Amino acid sequence: MPQNYALWLPKRGAAFEVGPAPYTPPGPGQVVVRVRAVAVNPVDGIPGLAYRVILPWLTFPAVIGSDVAGEVVEVGPGETRLRPGDRVLGMATGLECNRNLAAEGAFQHYAVLMNTMVSPIPDDLEFEQAAVLPLTLSTAATGLCQRDHLGLPLPTISPSDRAETVLVWGGSTSVGSNAIQLARGAGFRVVTTCSPHNFDYVRSLGAAEAVDYHGSDAAARVMKAVGDSPLAGTLAIGNGSVPKSLAVAARATGAKRIASAQPALMTRLQMLTRRRHGVHVSAIWGGTLKDNEVGPGIYVDYLPAALKAKVFRAAPEAVVVGEGLDHIPVALDRLKKGVSAQKLVVKV
Repeated sequence: MPQNYALWLPKRGAAFEVGPAPYTPPGPGQVVVRVRAVAVNPVDGIPGLAYRVILPWLTFPAVIGSDVAGEVVEVGPGETRLRPGDRVLGMATGLECNRNLAAEGAFQHYAVLMNTMVSPIPDDLEFEQAAVLPLTLSTAATGLCQRDHLGLPLPTISPSDRAETVLVWGGSTSVGSNAIQLARGAGFRVVTTCSPHNFDYVRSLGAAEAVDYHGSDAAARVMKAVGDSPLAGTLAIGNGSVPKSLAVAARATGAKRIASAQPALMTRLQMLTRRRHGVHVSAIWGGTLKDNEVGPGIYVDYLPAALKAKVFRAAPEAVVVGEGLDHIPVALDRLKKGVSAQKLVVKV
């Protein structure tokens, strides 16, 4: 049986520790992946007190992390789509309240993943670049496609154009980079916001219009970019995105729905002091798609073919911080300083 090591979080507020971990064989509907690269996300580096608010169910010692790329080494009973040796990316779900298992965290050598949250990747896609996708892809897909959020159609590799626009407020973020591509994959025109130095980047992902989000007139400039096209929905990403998105959604024609990628508590607090003008605002939790049709719709039906056909890009750019589990805390410290149109990755 393979020897496993993990980056353990012993308790709330404690420092990470690298140490041995059990190798857990896959059950039905699962595979084991030899992790070759992981990416880091803000939720991975929250301080101890915040765990009680954001992840109150988490049991310790814990193995956290969501973004995995590597090779399948073992499949569960009855698995036929994935085989040992397959190069894959996948979302580790160990942090989810109905999983809450160290064996299913990303930050270890051998991670147990749900087979419906795993996608084969092309041979020319490096593990380090593939690792940028899972959590932010899942967050974007949840907000766009789940019925309790925007409820838009799932993407396809040959979409028909729709006469509607999706607004992605925060298009150069990791979530935004995925949202632009998914919305285009569903046939929608995309208007997005970002800093001017990222205009070419978001347009390369499929955005029809890019608007600078700075300034008090940002919402008015976004309205001009949306034009007469009805909104199919709005995805709000980043600090301050909900109030500005609300100003647009309240005035535009079409669906008055905003899916917020900000934490649920922050979204609720912002809404307490603002009139919604008939706009429905929901807070996204990026792991919920694993329990409905959106998860397999993305990871099984769409992403493998889209990556192979080059109609979906693993974005944003991966920046490798180091190699080894002990470099993950280094990446998390660097993440706190902020990144733009990049994702921090560690080789494992």
